[in-house]
Amino acid sequence: MNEKTASFMLAGLKFDWPTIISITVAMVIVFVVLVWMAHRLTMKPTGKQNALEMLIEFTNGIVDSNLANKTGDNMKFLAFVLFSFIFVTNQLGLILHINVDGVTYLKSATSDPLIPMILALVSIGMSHYLSVEKIGFKNYVKNVYLSPFPFLLPINIIDQFTSFMTLGLRLFGNIFAGEVVLGLIWNLAQSAGIVTMVPSLFLAIVWIAFSLFIGAIQAYVFVVLTMVYTGEKLE
Repeated sequence: MNEKTASFMLAGLKFDWPTIISITVAMVIVFVVLVWMAHRLTMKPTGKQNALEMLIEFTNGIVDSNLANKTGDNMKFLAFVLFSFIFVTNQLGLILHINVDGVTYLKSATSDPLIPMILALVSIGMSHYLSVEKIGFKNYVKNVYLSPFPFLLPINIIDQFTSFMTLGLRLFGNIFAGEVVLGLIWNLAQSAGIVTMVPSLFLAIVWIAFSLFIGAIQAYVFVVLTMVYTGEKLE
Protein backbone atom coordinates (compact mmCIF):
# COMPACT_ATOMS: atom_id res chain seq x y z
CA MET A 1 0.00 0.00 0.00
CA ASN A 2 1.33 3.45 -0.99
CA GLU A 3 0.48 5.21 2.23
CA LYS A 4 1.69 8.75 2.83
CA THR A 5 4.10 9.19 5.72
CA ALA A 6 6.00 11.90 7.57
CA SER A 7 9.70 11.59 8.34
CA PHE A 8 12.77 13.52 9.45
CA MET A 9 16.52 13.15 9.04
CA LEU A 10 18.96 12.80 11.94
CA ALA A 11 22.68 12.09 11.55
CA GLY A 12 22.06 11.04 7.96
CA LEU A 13 19.36 8.55 8.94
CA LYS A 14 15.70 8.76 8.04
CA PHE A 15 13.18 8.33 10.86
CA ASP A 16 9.44 7.77 10.46
CA TRP A 17 7.25 9.99 12.65
CA PRO A 18 4.18 7.68 12.74
CA THR A 19 6.27 4.72 13.90
CA ILE A 20 8.07 6.75 16.58
CA ILE A 21 4.82 8.27 17.86
CA SER A 22 3.02 4.90 17.89
CA ILE A 23 5.85 3.16 19.77
CA THR A 24 6.09 6.01 22.28
CA VAL A 25 2.35 6.02 22.95
CA ALA A 26 2.36 2.22 23.40
CA MET A 27 5.27 2.40 25.87
CA VAL A 28 3.57 5.17 27.85
CA ILE A 29 0.31 3.20 28.01
CA VAL A 30 2.11 0.05 29.20
CA PHE A 31 4.09 2.00 31.82
CA VAL A 32 1.13 3.98 33.17
CA VAL A 33 -1.24 0.99 33.30
CA LEU A 34 1.28 -1.31 35.01
CA VAL A 35 2.30 1.37 37.54
CA TRP A 36 -1.38 1.97 38.28
CA MET A 37 -2.02 -1.77 38.70
CA ALA A 38 1.02 -2.14 40.99
CA HIS A 39 0.13 0.88 43.15
CA ARG A 40 -0.62 0.12 46.82
CA LEU A 41 -0.02 -3.62 46.80
CA THR A 42 -1.58 -5.62 49.63
CA MET A 43 -1.15 -9.10 51.07
CA LYS A 44 -4.72 -9.93 50.02
CA PRO A 45 -4.89 -8.85 46.37
CA THR A 46 -8.14 -7.63 44.87
CA GLY A 47 -9.21 -6.04 41.61
CA LYS A 48 -6.34 -4.57 39.62
CA GLN A 49 -3.67 -6.31 41.74
CA ASN A 50 -5.34 -9.65 41.00
CA ALA A 51 -5.24 -8.88 37.28
CA LEU A 52 -1.56 -7.93 37.47
CA GLU A 53 -0.63 -11.07 39.36
CA MET A 54 -2.58 -13.22 36.89
CA LEU A 55 -0.67 -11.60 34.02
CA ILE A 56 2.66 -12.19 35.76
CA GLU A 57 1.77 -15.83 36.49
CA PHE A 58 0.69 -16.26 32.87
CA THR A 59 3.99 -15.04 31.43
CA ASN A 60 5.97 -16.89 34.12
CA GLY A 61 4.18 -20.07 33.05
CA ILE A 62 5.33 -19.54 29.45
CA VAL A 63 8.94 -19.29 30.62
CA ASP A 64 8.74 -22.21 33.05
CA SER A 65 7.38 -24.53 30.37
CA ASN A 66 10.43 -23.92 28.19
CA LEU A 67 13.23 -22.74 30.51
CA ALA A 68 12.83 -24.34 33.91
CA ASN A 69 16.26 -23.22 35.16
CA LYS A 70 18.16 -20.18 36.39
CA THR A 71 18.23 -18.71 32.90
CA GLY A 72 14.45 -19.01 32.83
CA ASP A 73 14.15 -17.14 36.12
CA ASN A 74 16.14 -14.28 34.61
CA MET A 75 13.90 -14.27 31.53
CA LYS A 76 10.59 -13.91 33.35
CA PHE A 77 10.63 -10.12 33.55
CA LEU A 78 11.55 -9.91 29.87
CA ALA A 79 8.65 -12.20 28.94
CA PHE A 80 6.26 -10.07 31.01
CA VAL A 81 7.39 -6.78 29.45
CA LEU A 82 7.57 -8.23 25.93
CA PHE A 83 4.05 -9.64 26.12
CA SER A 84 2.63 -6.43 27.59
CA PHE A 85 4.29 -4.21 24.98
CA ILE A 86 3.37 -6.35 21.96
CA PHE A 87 -0.20 -6.80 23.21
CA VAL A 88 -0.77 -3.05 23.62
CA THR A 89 1.02 -2.23 20.37
CA ASN A 90 -1.11 -4.74 18.45
CA GLN A 91 -4.35 -3.24 19.77
CA LEU A 92 -3.40 0.43 19.49
CA GLY A 93 -4.32 0.85 15.82
CA LEU A 94 -7.76 -0.66 16.42
CA ILE A 95 -8.61 1.70 19.28
CA LEU A 96 -6.73 4.88 18.30
CA HIS A 97 -6.17 5.58 14.62
CA ILE A 98 -5.23 9.21 13.99
CA ASN A 99 -4.94 10.40 10.39
CA VAL A 100 -4.02 13.99 9.50
CA ASP A 101 -3.85 15.13 5.86
CA GLY A 102 -3.55 11.55 4.66
CA VAL A 103 -0.75 10.69 7.09
CA THR A 104 -1.55 8.14 9.80
CA TYR A 105 0.32 9.39 12.88
CA LEU A 106 -1.01 6.83 15.33
CA LYS A 107 -1.46 3.15 14.47
CA SER A 108 -0.28 -0.29 15.54
CA ALA A 109 3.50 -0.03 15.28
CA THR A 110 3.62 -3.77 14.57
CA SER A 111 1.79 -3.11 11.28
CA ASP A 112 5.09 -1.61 10.11
CA PRO A 113 7.38 -4.52 9.08
CA LEU A 114 10.43 -2.83 10.60
CA ILE A 115 9.18 -3.11 14.20
CA PRO A 116 8.29 -6.84 14.23
CA MET A 117 11.55 -7.66 12.45
CA ILE A 118 13.55 -5.67 15.03
CA LEU A 119 11.73 -7.45 17.86
CA ALA A 120 12.44 -10.79 16.17
CA LEU A 121 16.10 -9.88 15.65
CA VAL A 122 16.48 -8.98 19.32
CA SER A 123 14.74 -12.18 20.45
CA ILE A 124 16.70 -14.50 18.17
CA GLY A 125 19.96 -12.65 18.82
CA MET A 126 19.41 -12.94 22.56
CA SER A 127 18.83 -16.70 22.27
CA HIS A 128 22.17 -17.12 20.47
CA TYR A 129 23.98 -14.92 23.01
CA LEU A 130 22.58 -16.82 25.99
CA SER A 131 23.55 -20.11 24.37
CA VAL A 132 27.18 -19.00 23.92
CA GLU A 133 27.26 -17.61 27.46
CA LYS A 134 25.83 -20.76 29.08
CA ILE A 135 27.40 -23.66 27.16
CA GLY A 136 30.41 -22.00 25.51
CA PHE A 137 31.08 -21.15 21.86
CA LYS A 138 32.28 -24.64 20.89
CA ASN A 139 29.24 -26.39 22.30
CA TYR A 140 27.01 -23.66 20.88
CA VAL A 141 28.25 -24.33 17.34
CA LYS A 142 27.92 -28.08 17.85
CA ASN A 143 24.43 -27.83 19.36
CA VAL A 144 22.94 -25.25 16.97
CA TYR A 145 24.67 -25.86 13.65
CA LEU A 146 26.20 -29.36 13.69
CA SER A 147 23.39 -31.31 15.36
CA PRO A 148 22.36 -34.04 14.82
CA PHE A 149 24.89 -34.49 11.98
CA PRO A 150 27.64 -32.11 10.74
CA PHE A 151 26.57 -32.45 7.09
CA LEU A 152 23.29 -30.71 8.04
CA LEU A 153 25.18 -27.42 8.60
CA PRO A 154 23.65 -25.64 5.56
CA ILE A 155 20.13 -26.69 6.55
CA ASN A 156 20.69 -25.61 10.15
CA ILE A 157 21.91 -22.18 9.01
CA ILE A 158 18.80 -21.80 6.85
CA ASP A 159 16.67 -22.95 9.79
CA GLN A 160 18.08 -20.21 12.04
CA PHE A 161 17.40 -17.58 9.38
CA THR A 162 13.85 -18.79 8.72
CA SER A 163 13.15 -18.79 12.48
CA PHE A 164 14.02 -15.09 12.55
CA MET A 165 12.00 -14.29 9.42
CA THR A 166 8.87 -16.21 10.42
CA LEU A 167 8.91 -14.80 13.96
CA GLY A 168 8.81 -11.23 12.66
CA LEU A 169 6.68 -11.71 9.53
CA ARG A 170 3.99 -13.68 11.38
CA LEU A 171 3.44 -10.78 13.78
CA PHE A 172 3.57 -8.16 11.03
CA GLY A 173 1.29 -10.03 8.63
CA ASN A 174 -1.52 -10.58 11.11
CA ILE A 175 -1.58 -7.02 12.46
CA PHE A 176 -1.13 -5.37 9.05
CA ALA A 177 -3.92 -7.47 7.53
CA GLY A 178 -6.23 -6.54 10.40
CA GLU A 179 -5.75 -2.81 9.83
CA VAL A 180 -6.07 -3.15 6.04
CA VAL A 181 -9.42 -4.95 6.35
CA LEU A 182 -10.64 -2.35 8.86
CA GLY A 183 -9.70 0.37 6.38
CA LEU A 184 -11.63 -1.42 3.63
CA ILE A 185 -14.69 -1.64 5.87
CA TRP A 186 -14.44 2.10 6.53
CA ASN A 187 -14.26 2.80 2.79
CA LEU A 188 -17.30 0.58 2.27
CA ALA A 189 -19.20 2.51 4.95
CA GLN A 190 -18.59 5.78 3.09
CA SER A 191 -19.41 4.43 -0.36
CA ALA A 192 -23.22 4.70 -0.43
CA GLY A 193 -24.36 6.56 2.65
CA ILE A 194 -26.78 4.92 5.07
CA VAL A 195 -27.21 1.89 2.79
CA THR A 196 -23.64 0.74 3.49
CA MET A 197 -23.10 2.55 6.80
CA VAL A 198 -25.29 0.22 8.91
CA PRO A 199 -23.93 -3.14 7.68
CA SER A 200 -20.38 -1.72 7.74
CA LEU A 201 -20.82 -0.73 11.38
CA PHE A 202 -21.77 -4.31 12.23
CA LEU A 203 -18.83 -5.65 10.21
CA ALA A 204 -16.45 -3.21 11.92
CA ILE A 205 -17.56 -4.30 15.41
CA VAL A 206 -17.14 -7.98 14.53
CA TRP A 207 -13.77 -7.42 12.88
CA ILE A 208 -12.41 -5.28 15.74
CA ALA A 209 -13.41 -7.98 18.26
CA PHE A 210 -11.73 -10.63 16.09
CA SER A 211 -8.61 -8.46 15.65
CA LEU A 212 -8.36 -7.87 19.40
CA PHE A 213 -8.31 -11.64 19.86
CA ILE A 214 -5.72 -12.09 17.09
CA GLY A 215 -3.54 -9.35 18.60
CA ALA A 216 -3.55 -11.12 21.96
CA ILE A 217 -2.78 -14.48 20.33
CA GLN A 218 0.11 -13.02 18.36
CA ALA A 219 1.64 -11.46 21.49
CA TYR A 220 1.38 -14.87 23.18
CA VAL A 221 2.85 -16.74 20.19
CA PHE A 222 5.77 -14.30 19.92
CA VAL A 223 6.74 -14.73 23.58
CA VAL A 224 6.28 -18.51 23.45
CA LEU A 225 8.49 -18.88 20.37
CA THR A 226 11.13 -16.59 21.88
CA MET A 227 11.35 -18.90 24.90
CA VAL A 228 11.21 -22.04 22.73
CA TYR A 229 14.09 -20.86 20.53
CA THR A 230 16.12 -19.91 23.60
CA GLY A 231 15.44 -23.22 25.29
CA GLU A 232 16.47 -25.21 22.18
CA LYS A 233 19.86 -23.50 22.07
CA LEU A 234 20.56 -24.18 25.75
CA GLU A 235 19.98 -27.94 25.59
